[in-house]
Amino acid sequence: MAHLDTLIERITDPRLRSEIQEQVTKLAAKTSFGLVFEEHRPESVVLPGFEVSRGGKVVFRDSATPGIWEVAKIEGDNARLVSRNDRSVRMVARLDELIVIREFGDSIYPGLKSTGKIERGGTKPFHTLINAENFHALQALLYGHRGKVDAIYVDPPYNTGAKDWKYNNDYVDGEDAYRHSKWLAFMERRLKIAKDLLKPSNSVLIVTIDEREVHRLALLLEQIFPSAKIQMVSVAIKPGGIARTSEFSRSDEHYFFVMFGSSGPKALPLDSAWIGGNGKTTMDTIRWRGLLRAGNNSSRTDRPTMFFPVFVLEDGSAIHSIGDPIPLTADRSTVTSPEGTIAVWPIRENDAEGRWQLGAEKTREAWADGFVRPGTKFHRRGMRIAYLAAGEQKKIHDGLITVVGRADDGSVILDETGYRPRFVPTTQWAIPAHSASEHGSRLLKSILPDRSFPFPKSLYAVEDALRFFVSDNPDAVVLDFFSGSGTTAHAVMRLNRRDGGRRRSISITNNEVSVDEQAELKRQGLQPGDAEWEKWGICEYITKPRISAAITGATPGGTPISGDYKFNDEFPISDGFDENVEFFELTYEDNQLVRLGQKFEAIAPILWMRAGSEGERIDELPEDGWIVPDAAYYGLLTDIDQWEPFVRAVNAREDIRSVFIVTDSQAEFEAINVQIDQHIDSVRLYSDYLQTFEINTRQG
Repeated sequence: MAHLDTLIERITDPRLRSEIQEQVTKLAAKTSFGLVFEEHRPESVVLPGFEVSRGGKVVFRDSATPGIWEVAKIEGDNARLVSRNDRSVRMVARLDELIVIREFGDSIYPGLKSTGKIERGGTKPFHTLINAENFHALQALLYGHRGKVDAIYVDPPYNTGAKDWKYNNDYVDGEDAYRHSKWLAFMERRLKIAKDLLKPSNSVLIVTIDEREVHRLALLLEQIFPSAKIQMVSVAIKPGGIARTSEFSRSDEHYFFVMFGSSGPKALPLDSAWIGGNGKTTMDTIRWRGLLRAGNNSSRTDRPTMFFPVFVLEDGSAIHSIGDPIPLTADRSTVTSPEGTIAVWPIRENDAEGRWQLGAEKTREAWADGFVRPGTKFHRRGMRIAYLAAGEQKKIHDGLITVVGRADDGSVILDETGYRPRFVPTTQWAIPAHSASEHGSRLLKSILPDRSFPFPKSLYAVEDALRFFVSDNPDAVVLDFFSGSGTTAHAVMRLNRRDGGRRRSISITNNEVSVDEQAELKRQGLQPGDAEWEKWGICEYITKPRISAAITGATPGGTPISGDYKFNDEFPISDGFDENVEFFELTYEDNQLVRLGQKFEAIAPILWMRAGSEGERIDELPEDGWIVPDAAYYGLLTDIDQWEPFVRAVNAREDIRSVFIVTDSQAEFEAINVQIDQHIDSVRLYSDYLQTFEINTRQG
């Protein structure tokens, strides 16, 4: 390594020397065990429609001229270019031949441009869909959502070799020798940002995959999230199997659950399909357990205070009373039963003295509540005494099962109509609702009749995966940065409808066209950025229309969607949802214009999202120097001299979550911030915004 450092010092170009030294340092620090792979050169994203500017990076629209070029000078309709690979190579090109490009690690200053909205949810928070390269969109989310996301569900490219994803603007196929390594580098960059977005105290990351990358993904997750609990679940998505040449037909895929802090799957009311086999189990009804302790620590000597008599009427029809524990040295035969009763003791099958599950006082309380009852007959060891354990009692207290009366023996009579047992299932999910063909492809076809999307997830599979973690959190923030057809947002809306929740989804997808569509559009003389090209992209053609149709209950053509939703909540699809959604496109802004306050309209949605994507948005700079709208949950101060009325207005409201103070002076910001209620998120504009993205992009 020392010799290599000496050789690097001989490089005369300071920029090249610095870049090579940086890569060597990274290589030296890289682990030599676990999952080892090439990082590859940073990814890049083309920005068709963006203005070519001096100092910027560009590529040629015509791929016949490869490489990345730097714009040295603009002369009228032409640009003088310098090759990034060899600075001695220069050329002149027309501006209309070029497309602006950003490489990961370049400084970016994101904005959001609204492209439409649907409002049917009243005052509920807005779901958001962002059309963007997801790495940059994730960086944008760090500004307002670091450590605030409750759940992330992603269905990334499966790297099948069938050109189903791009790396550096080129589709990756099965002939690429670095296919797996590129995929790992691609995933690692995004998962590291996901780690920063998730709540460390209680959150979950769900990643789906098939067998091609399942083992590499498992190792990658362990390396990035060493302190998390990670579990893999196999999900049957096509019982009949997907045929593969000279291979077994594939019928399942895999869900990785990466759980942080206290996170874990909640016990949910599930039907018999979740149990497996023929679906028959004692969990189908409420269970009266034997009060006699079985198994370990079940002897009288283990818990002497739990050895006492239960006095049952001689005809066995009811319990008369509960006796007191007797000393360990006392003989039970010395205990006298009340007249007309028989003493029932905890006697084990081998006739040894055992103990009850509960102490005497707890047994009396449960008996008084109707949760203890006698068996049907006496036997040589006495009689079986049954009781409802604490979990079963909770089902009654929670209203899941209704008490409709008392039996002659005093025990509760229960109405179990519609009751489904609550439990956490196994790691094998063979659920009819998870069929991707029926509840993914066919469902999407009913919503978007004239459009198709390859391999959409079952709506109910996504819903089920999420509800194990957010069913008890009606305000959860759920992120999907490979949103594809928009199934995750759709699933979150269904979860809200079931319990009146206000969960909000953030969906990110790009607007790429398929490899076949790309070839046909180029044959027609079209290029990325052209309206006729962009309208066929995933976001514009599938994701946005699907989310819109789910909310309105109507197809893009305005026809009510036929059919009903199934399983956990059955109702007509045409009913839609009482939800709000806004659609955005990620923009790349000039940091100097941002600093001067000339791009406020571009960052306004980012500020609004930081405050919860709820209520009124401040889209313009206030004429009076400050504003705290009545229907908003945040305020904006642009004139420091107006700090006093601003602070009064903010502190008078209990629902204000964030304030944004425009000042270049840290001292001024701190002097105002100390006057503001400390539970409020205070942010200095534009310095905090600019610094955030300078740090993020350097790390990228």
